[in-house]
Amino acid sequence: MKLTKTIAFTLMASVAVAGCGEGAGGGGSRDSIRAVGSSTVYPFAKQVAESFARSNPDFKSPLIESTGSGGGLKLFCSGEGPDTPDMANASRRIKASEFDTCVSNGVTDIIELQVGLDGIAFAAAQNGISLNLSPRIVYEALAKSPYGGEQTNTTWADVDPSLPAEPILVYGPPSTSGTRDALKELVLEAGCKTNPEMSALKEEDEDRYDQVCTEVRSDGAYVDQSEQDNLIVQKIENDPGAVGVFGFSYLDENADKVKGLPMNGVDPTYDNIASFAYPGARPLYVYVKKNHMRAIPGLDLYLQEWVKNWAPGGSLADIGLVSSPADELAANAAKVNDQITLTKADLEAPAAE
Repeated sequence: MKLTKTIAFTLMASVAVAGCGEGAGGGGSRDSIRAVGSSTVYPFAKQVAESFARSNPDFKSPLIESTGSGGGLKLFCSGEGPDTPDMANASRRIKASEFDTCVSNGVTDIIELQVGLDGIAFAAAQNGISLNLSPRIVYEALAKSPYGGEQTNTTWADVDPSLPAEPILVYGPPSTSGTRDALKELVLEAGCKTNPEMSALKEEDEDRYDQVCTEVRSDGAYVDQSEQDNLIVQKIENDPGAVGVFGFSYLDENADKVKGLPMNGVDPTYDNIASFAYPGARPLYVYVKKNHMRAIPGLDLYLQEWVKNWAPGGSLADIGLVSSPADELAANAAKVNDQITLTKADLEAPAAE
């Protein structure tokens, strides 16, 4: 059923585009690009959409929705056709289980693009609390059950005597966010691993290990916010004792309101993220349905607009995107030009950095 719907959609849209000319409408019941997903990638995708609209006035402006990485990939993998998104933006790589869901729903040809880098930034108000953090400190402050024991830390000084005796209060992303996934993998798990006993636990009981190392406390010290990172900026701006967790681009955009907190003595800056010196550096991704490239007018040109703008000195760097290394940019430009699709084996290999 899904496959039949996909083929019908593709043929219908292709005929419509061929009949109306390259710059005209078409695409069956939809003649504009639709992308869903990460709030972190959202401002970059919007910037590219605006650039696309200026360069291609005959096409409708793309619709970009901020749903969170997990929510966006769920919509993306639901099937193919005009009632499903063409693209998913993600602040972490697609999971093997999500890829399997895509395939089971007929979404078999997916183009994966690493569009740039970001950092999991910890920040406070300009006149707010100052903390020299590390993955261990963050883990012991935020874990529901640090190293499998009871969470008794109520102030930062409880975690490390060198820190101020101020209550732990962290505003961060919800569980549906790719930023939350990256927080778990890049910071919390790294902090948990500083305890040698955790390696043994992983060997004995991996589910228990994941719970101990990545589950966040729910007693009010960590507060879930919505997918909109600007709300976290507002929270910490108005509370000098609070810490916020969000993507580097939001720190860069609000540098007059908030300050970045160092991790292992390294500040969350463009250069430190680009070099991966900052512990929270991470790639950002865009996923595209190859079949929709033939069906949705302008989708191929929209991807070319990403390529034009993601280099150092490009318009995306101006709003906080950290450019990938040159070889990674070239590899992803080739994926756009040659429409190279993702395989399950690719996901089993280490993600590009």
